[in-house]
Amino acid sequence: MTDPMAMVPAQAAGAMDMTTAITQFENALLAQAEIMGLPSSGVLVEVHQRVQVLSNMDGAMAGLPREKRATSMYLSKFMLAVSAGLFDAALNYLWDETIGELRKRIIDYDLDYFFDNAVSSDKRKELKGPDDLLKVTDDELVRAAQKVGFISPLGQQQLDLVRHMRNHASAAHPNQHELQPYSLLGYMETCIKEVITLPQSPTMVQTGRLLANVKTATVTKEEAAGFATLFAGLRRDQSETLANGLFGIYVSLDSTPVMRDNVRLLLPHLWPNLSEDMKFAFGTRFARFKASLDIAQADLAKEFLQSVDGSSYLPEDVRAAEIDVLLDRLHGAHLSMNNFYNEPPIAKELATYIGSLPVPPGVRAKYASGLVDSFLARSSGIAFAADGLYEQMLLSMTPAEANLALLYATGADASSKYLAEIPRKQLDRLIAILTPKLVSRPAQDLMAHVNAFTGPRQSMAIDSKMVHLRNKLAVTL
Repeated sequence: MTDPMAMVPAQAAGAMDMTTAITQFENALLAQAEIMGLPSSGVLVEVHQRVQVLSNMDGAMAGLPREKRATSMYLSKFMLAVSAGLFDAALNYLWDETIGELRKRIIDYDLDYFFDNAVSSDKRKELKGPDDLLKVTDDELVRAAQKVGFISPLGQQQLDLVRHMRNHASAAHPNQHELQPYSLLGYMETCIKEVITLPQSPTMVQTGRLLANVKTATVTKEEAAGFATLFAGLRRDQSETLANGLFGIYVSLDSTPVMRDNVRLLLPHLWPNLSEDMKFAFGTRFARFKASLDIAQADLAKEFLQSVDGSSYLPEDVRAAEIDVLLDRLHGAHLSMNNFYNEPPIAKELATYIGSLPVPPGVRAKYASGLVDSFLARSSGIAFAADGLYEQMLLSMTPAEANLALLYATGADASSKYLAEIPRKQLDRLIAILTPKLVSRPAQDLMAHVNAFTGPRQSMAIDSKMVHLRNKLAVTL
């Protein structure tokens, strides 16, 4: 007589065996939970959903080489958490694997360069070696990784979604959300494609070679001039990221005179590609060093600017530095657990410093993005005691500042906020405040497209027309 199992395709038979094994395992565990007086109903994901993930997991990992799989410990934990019916724990393990891989890549590339672009000046002092990467928040890590080039702008948005779900639907925090099998597989594929197996871009390779030369060799005038071709091919944001890294090398007390000589040779070829805001920002950092009595670094920051005849970018007073410090404090308070309590006093102090005077150029872009970020609030709610102050500062913006605010609100860094309802409603308020201030045609065209956009708000940053209009506005600033 023919064995009926012989008629079942191998894949289906494997799924049946898996279902049987998981069911037996689950029954034993839940029986033990009942004996111990613990809940046993609604604790685990349905067996057929676990089998869906496990049966398709190898396909989701198709791009992950065998040698890489052998060291992916958290992916093993991901698989075991799925088999146990704990999708929320599995998502947490997936995020841990992704962040762990990102940290390895950063260490292998140039840790100091990453730190110089990842955090504020005050926090930068605390960051020295690989262990200090743990002091960089996941949000800072992902943003800086995109800025440096470890992930693409699209990859940043996708990772922001995974991070959002990890924060709201995983075992990392208490929640009542249920993860679906194919969503979990999609998050896994995103993390593998956008981080774990993503190759370095040619620009990153060239930039890495440049940084290595600055730190370990003596760069000649001819070699420095040869890098002008690389600089000319960089986007504005890439140029400014590199300039930030060179500044970090120059003002570091650990740098040698040869390193600083190398930076002085390279900087004149890069300087023309930088925005006025970026140039003023270096002057602001001089003022911050001076205000915090880091005199040696203040002198080096001044020397950095003087090497490109940039003394005019030094601020006449420390107002810009104080605003810069307050924006960092506000950002930290906004991300903290007690932001409803911590934000208002900082917002009040910031409003006092802004007053009725124009925002200094060195902090204008940072002010616009920081203010919009705080005004958009968080998914958990609005800091009402600060909300009126934010609105007051937004209403006091000049057209130039409003343009910068609109650019930030429609860009990648703000897009993940719009996954939640409260920031989406705050965006509508922001649009109403900014619209009368937009006097240039590029700004008006961008706002018109924002109003006409019918897709999800979190997708604005990757809409091709939105990107085109944002670029047209950006070049006018």
